[in-house]
Amino acid sequence: MIDVEQRWAELAAQPDTVLLEGFHVLKHALRFGAVVPLTVTSDPAGLARLAADLAPDLGVVDAVPVGGEVLRRLVARPHPTGVAALAVRPQPVDNAPRTTPTVVLENPRNLGNIGAVVRLAAGFGASGVLTTGEVDPWHPTVVRGAAGLHFATTVARTSLEALPPGPIYALDPEGVSIHDVTFPDDAVLVFGSERHGVTDDAREIATSTVAIPMRPQVSSFNLATSVGMALFHWQGRARH
Repeated sequence: MIDVEQRWAELAAQPDTVLLEGFHVLKHALRFGAVVPLTVTSDPAGLARLAADLAPDLGVVDAVPVGGEVLRRLVARPHPTGVAALAVRPQPVDNAPRTTPTVVLENPRNLGNIGAVVRLAAGFGASGVLTTGEVDPWHPTVVRGAAGLHFATTVARTSLEALPPGPIYALDPEGVSIHDVTFPDDAVLVFGSERHGVTDDAREIATSTVAIPMRPQVSSFNLATSVGMALFHWQGRARH
């Protein structure tokens, strides 16, 4: 019988460890090949029902039963499903060939927005989500917001100087209309912050600046909404 709290503390101290909160996050992580060395649950029967109903492709999800007090010591705010796990953050593959666009977020701040973008990128089959700035795109709040779909695409920090090869499109209100542009499969789509937009540095390295038409006097689209529209535009044009 392992000492769950000691084992959890040992794993959590590793720099490449990722916290997975809730069954749905764990489900997607496992579905896309995550290495999950420890899963705990305060409701084994509930976990079995969720796995059977929502993820029968995974079979039985192994988890160590723990009491509610133990779970609260391991996780500050336990998920209503009573499930938590620790996974290993995968290392991005440098210079991997790309057949779908990569999304780049310049200095994003809102953790929920970053998570929503990762979820969109996974759903559209984008090659990855790269962020500049100090915020860790693998922050637990981002992973929770993305429903564990970090493991379905590449998520990492980068810089404008280290973007993957391919034509760069900076999304900017002063650019050409997106309706007049076709994003190639190796496009690098750069999105700025909702308040400031893309930086001058991003505009300077961009192959083209592209605008998503918007009603006058409306300040901006939500960041995740803009990413979703751009990826939908790519997907629609790619099928013609």
